[in-house]
Amino acid sequence: MVQPAHIPVLLEEAISALRVQPGGRYVDCTLGAAGHAASILSRSQPGGQLLGIDADPLSVQHALRRLSPYGDSVLVVNDNFTNLESICYRHDYLPVHGILFDLGLASFQLDVAGRGFSFQQDAPLDMRLNPNQEVTAADIVNHYGEAELADLIWTYGEEPASRRIAHFITTQRPVRTTAELASIIEKAVGGRHGRINPATRTFQALRIVVNEELDNLESALNQAVKILGFEGRLVVISYHSLEDRIVKQFMRREASGCICAPGTPSCICGHLPSIKLITKNVIVPTRAEIRANPRSRSAKMRVAERVVNEEEHTSLIERLCAAGTMRENAWRQPTLLKRIRQLFLTV
Repeated sequence: MVQPAHIPVLLEEAISALRVQPGGRYVDCTLGAAGHAASILSRSQPGGQLLGIDADPLSVQHALRRLSPYGDSVLVVNDNFTNLESICYRHDYLPVHGILFDLGLASFQLDVAGRGFSFQQDAPLDMRLNPNQEVTAADIVNHYGEAELADLIWTYGEEPASRRIAHFITTQRPVRTTAELASIIEKAVGGRHGRINPATRTFQALRIVVNEELDNLESALNQAVKILGFEGRLVVISYHSLEDRIVKQFMRREASGCICAPGTPSCICGHLPSIKLITKNVIVPTRAEIRANPRSRSAKMRVAERVVNEEEHTSLIERLCAAGTMRENAWRQPTLLKRIRQLFLTV
């Protein structure tokens, strides 16, 4: 059976935000069906390169087929983006001009039976992006205590009926398939109300916990800043409030010169900004895009740009002076200062 084509969300907006240019070096941390990656590679030629990362072996297979025309310009790695920095070091792929996170699942991941991500098709309760992971959704549903399960559904699914749902689940275990779980949830909340399926939030919570998505995101964002070159762009597309909150708080913190607690008499944190905000408010899909691709309706995109703080600037000057590239104090000349900023992407 031929699967419907995956439609990249906010494609033109993401490419524009990354400022894709010929010869640029980019990282797609969530390769998926490679829609964004193919566009980045197309617009970065001649000489452009892309490192694609995905934890799902099925995504890697899709991506390799789609990106095969680009030959050596693309490197695909089957790994979790929580290992972003080590992956880039291992492949001598840094610093980079742009990094993209598209945190949604690809259409084929939702539509292909057997993965357990969706309640639209009956399948085992799996939900693992990588089949080598140990914990499945079935393990959580059938072995967590009622209170622990309720807290999980509330925290990661923001489900108001979390306690009632957890009670219904624990009294009807074992639960083996997505259809069984969706039916239990519908009974717990008294049937379907409105357009959103009552199982949506619970399924989201289970997927997040199984794949440790929020912890991995926080870790990867911190690593992304370290491998971005000067004026390199960080672009993140998220699909629910928990992800977007992490991205927003991270970008605001890293763009700040001080992150001391409010009321601190004087700064004691020593924090220096490593990025500047390009989008103070989120970018969302147009109505036309939502009509063409309903799965894009919850997407939110945030963009930041790497800056060189004083500490990094001084360190680079010292390295250049030690290497005999420039004389002491020569960096104060405007032309050399500009050159130092350019070198930050290559040194």
